[in-house]
Amino acid sequence: QVQLVESGGGKVQTGDSLTLSCAASGGIPGVYYIAWFRQAPGKEREFVSVINRTGGSTSYLDSVKGRFTISRDNAKNTVYLQMNSLESEDTGVYYCAAGLTGLDTRPEYYRYWGQGTQVTVSS
Repeated sequence: QVQLVESGGGKVQTGDSLTLSCAASGGIPGVYYIAWFRQAPGKEREFVSVINRTGGSTSYLDSVKGRFTISRDNAKNTVYLQMNSLESEDTGVYYCAAGLTGLDTRPEYYRYWGQGTQVTVSS
C-alpha cells in the first residue's frame, strides 16, 4: 500500500511561484510513475504533469508548459512540482497520484492518490 502526502500549497498572487511536494511511503522508490492533477471548484479533475520512474521523461498540460516543472528525488521518495508565473486559472486543489501504466494523463490509470493541497492564485 502506497501513501502519498502533498504539501506546499498556499495563497499567492498572480506571477508568484510555489513548489509542491509529494512524499511517498509504503512503496519501493522509483517504481511508480507520479502525476499531478488539479481540480477547480465545479470542474473535473485535470491532468497537470507526469514523470517517469527515473525522472528522464515528463509530460505537461499545454497551459502549464514553460511555467511548471516536475522533478523527482527517488532517494527521498518525493516528487516536486515547481510552479512559476502562476495565473488565476491555476487555482485548485492539487493532487499527486501514483501509477504503473506510463506517462498517462487519465486519472483512472492511477491507483494511489494523496489528499490534495490547495493552491489559490489571486490577481
